[in-house]
Amino acid sequence: MLYELATLSCPILAVGPVCEQARAWAAEAEAGTLLGCWRTDIGALGQVLVLRGFDTQEALTAERRRALMSAAPFNAGDRLTALSMDSYAPFPFLPPLRTGSRGGVYEVRTYRLKPGGLAPTLAAWKAAIAPARTYTEHLVTNLYALDGPPRITHIWAFSSLEERAALRAAAYASGAWPPKGGPDQIAEATSTIALPDPGSPLS
Repeated sequence: MLYELATLSCPILAVGPVCEQARAWAAEAEAGTLLGCWRTDIGALGQVLVLRGFDTQEALTAERRRALMSAAPFNAGDRLTALSMDSYAPFPFLPPLRTGSRGGVYEVRTYRLKPGGLAPTLAAWKAAIAPARTYTEHLVTNLYALDGPPRITHIWAFSSLEERAALRAAAYASGAWPPKGGPDQIAEATSTIALPDPGSPLS
């Protein structure tokens, strides 16, 4: 499975309609599965995040071309002020992404890695997942970029910001997290809190 994470920027009051239009765009597609559709709430505002899965590179490329050639990509028309579409592969040792109700508060973290940093990052995460199970069971997926600068994007689900803070504090205090050596590979990090659109498969 390959993934596309699209970021649709729009006026803050337009995020609701853009979510609906993006879900309709995904439903019209000949390939790909809509996995998540979120509105940013903390971080850069006025953004809609759309995560889709594809069985083949050819299917992902065809959908990318459809968006690039459209006068109204993601059916959003003149509401869009910016659009980025990033291609990813999953960390190979993680279970398949599971949709459904996962808590309602999502964190999307992207780490731009130092050159050569992906392999040690994968090794560090693989070693840390099981020992930090109480925390990592909230990991929805972790993906590494197939285009652009080397980076990973991991998505987490929690019932509240308070639960997130408590779990992270406990994992750090125990020494189980962060993955040993993982932070050494990070050149730049961003984090966004996003809330699922009512029609999002990850809710």
